[in-house]
Amino acid sequence: MPELSSHFRQVTPYVPGIQPAPSPDLIKLNTNENPYPPSPAVKEALSRTSAERLRLYPSPEAEPLGETIGAHFGLSSSQIFTGNGSDEVLALAFLAFFADGKPVYFPDVTYSFYEVWADLFSIPFEKKRLGDDLRMVASDYAGAPGGIVFPNPNAPTGICEPLSFIEEILTANRDVCVIVDEAYIDFGGKSAISLIGKYDNLLVVQTFSKSRSLAGMRIGFAAGAKGLIERLKDVKYSFNSYTMSRVSIDVGCAAVKDHAYFEETREKIIHTRERMERALAALEFEFPQSQANFLFVRHPRIDAAVLYGALLEKKIYVRHFDAERTRDYLRITVGTDEETDVLLKFLTEYLKGR
Repeated sequence: MPELSSHFRQVTPYVPGIQPAPSPDLIKLNTNENPYPPSPAVKEALSRTSAERLRLYPSPEAEPLGETIGAHFGLSSSQIFTGNGSDEVLALAFLAFFADGKPVYFPDVTYSFYEVWADLFSIPFEKKRLGDDLRMVASDYAGAPGGIVFPNPNAPTGICEPLSFIEEILTANRDVCVIVDEAYIDFGGKSAISLIGKYDNLLVVQTFSKSRSLAGMRIGFAAGAKGLIERLKDVKYSFNSYTMSRVSIDVGCAAVKDHAYFEETREKIIHTRERMERALAALEFEFPQSQANFLFVRHPRIDAAVLYGALLEKKIYVRHFDAERTRDYLRITVGTDEETDVLLKFLTEYLKGR
């Protein structure tokens, strides 16, 4: 093995949040999962799934789900690409649109998987520094040689840029693909999907893991001009013929169609997030205004790593990113009201006398 190791490719992998074993006394606020169960329609869809159907391959392009998503957003199915989670969709998009040897731009504080994919696929990149207010600077992205990718709202900051900001970037980069990763868009922002008819270089990626409570099913999709979607499909089927499972397709369709439940749980999370913001501000925490299902917080007197350890001792899991511009912050997922009560009670007691 030592003789062979020099021939093996080495990459630095993405590191997800800790996934502790479920426990009644554990509060898991570190992976931005939805604290509420999926739509009751999902349970019904699961009950209708027969084992007999599973011996057959699913639809190669997951047409039922593509058609359902397209109808929901007022698009045709030819403008939708589905995949096993938005991470798979994004990885395929990197291969389809960024693999021509020209540098891709993305923020320096953002979803860390972008850098992993760029390294894995030998794509050069430039990280554009966020401003002191942790916001992107649109002019920094003008004339990107190889393309642009960024989350909106950004992660881990939770800051959401308006559609006018996205249009500024699109108009300054008409010859390359601009990918807007909208994993958290349903918690406060306006989706750039509304711009697809205006910009044929825009690809919008979303996931069912957050606002639709289906992290365990791995469902994601991209929306864009027909030409972009066709290129994504060409890349996928050039090496990966595996589509989504029949079960994923069924429950994905059910989740999209139950819009009333989606709105109900979304509003609950937004309400709890706003309550968290008020309570944390009263405890002197500092944070940018979030339009995601998490807050990115720091305290002027408490080291974030120390606070992270104290929370962990109480089985309250949050996320700490030990990098130059993020090590002073903790990212805290918005949980249920009951979980939030426990978190706030602990922080109130911990900060007394400090």
